[in-house]
Amino acid sequence: MDFAWTEEQAAFRARLQDFLAATLPEDWERFSQHGPASPALTDYARNFCGKLADDNLLTPHWPEEIGGQGLDPWHQTILAEEMWIAGEPRGGQYMNVNWIGPTLIRYGTPEQQARYLPPIVEGKALWCQGFSEPGSGSDLASLRTRAVLEGDNYRVNGQKIWTSYAGLADTCFLLCRTSDDRKKGISILLVPMDTPGITVRQIPSLIGEGDIHEVFFDDMVVPASARLGGEGEAWQIIAYSLVNERLGIPRYSLARAALDRTVAVLKSQGEWSGEAVRIEAAHAAALCEAARTASYAIVTKRAHGESIGAESSSARFATIMAERRVAEFIVEYLPEALADAHPYLKMHHQRGIVAGIAAGAAEIQLNIIAGDVLGLPREPR
Repeated sequence: MDFAWTEEQAAFRARLQDFLAATLPEDWERFSQHGPASPALTDYARNFCGKLADDNLLTPHWPEEIGGQGLDPWHQTILAEEMWIAGEPRGGQYMNVNWIGPTLIRYGTPEQQARYLPPIVEGKALWCQGFSEPGSGSDLASLRTRAVLEGDNYRVNGQKIWTSYAGLADTCFLLCRTSDDRKKGISILLVPMDTPGITVRQIPSLIGEGDIHEVFFDDMVVPASARLGGEGEAWQIIAYSLVNERLGIPRYSLARAALDRTVAVLKSQGEWSGEAVRIEAAHAAALCEAARTASYAIVTKRAHGESIGAESSSARFATIMAERRVAEFIVEYLPEALADAHPYLKMHHQRGIVAGIAAGAAEIQLNIIAGDVLGLPREPR
């Protein structure tokens, strides 16, 4: 595998770094502690993403006819890495760019694309994903929110939980059950969040402001034209979406940047001479590099047009391990970072401690790896 960047790719990364240096406010590192779903950061992200769009840097990997530049998956990876190293100033809009937009491009009707893609390209849209439910978590096949077709409309009843951005989102990418078949009975509805019958309640959080919510659907009615794909086709659509989601969140890049900063602080304070601290830092760095190379292997397959399967869960779990190890290293050797002494490191810790939950719980990833990658038998129930 060739790990060298091309001149074009290196220039693209430099362009992003210059943009961030010129655009982010001086107090960005402290401001970013508001959390990606907070009203303050969400409001800032609309302005920031608008500027990205003006510079053709918001959706450069999308097809040109949809508002992109047709760049390859490596440019998407570089874009995501630089945004995460900076603390993800796109806020919740990273979802639009990574997987909601591409999913609409692939599966949406012309009417759905005309309605939803332009606001994404302009940096104005905010989506939430209605996946997890009480008792279901990351096991999407067990969801119970029901959508019943009545003439030309669906009537929806049920509940979602741990829904990021729901309190401020414009639209929900909602998974519903339309029949009793475990997997083939799930469909997708694109639901405006101001639809009557939707109630959103914020869940108090220790790590941010307004990050997670409960969402209730009580006799909510949406037209059948809001369905994405055919009825019962959600499973194959979500498989495509989740690969984009998990690989479009290079948390390992933020973890490595936080680790490097921590080591620099420890050296400046004369706390780098001990063998234990250097060994622990090396372990954390090795996990960051393992996560990066695992992700790059998947990006290589995408760049070659090859299909991606359960190996994406291996890359995802490698990233979880890296984030956890870096967060633990900072707590152990530079605990004052969590008390605002180092805003960037506190921001990373807030992101890092949810690494095993966001974008698919760690335990679910391990189950996928065991069954679909290693071929291990399931324990009989």
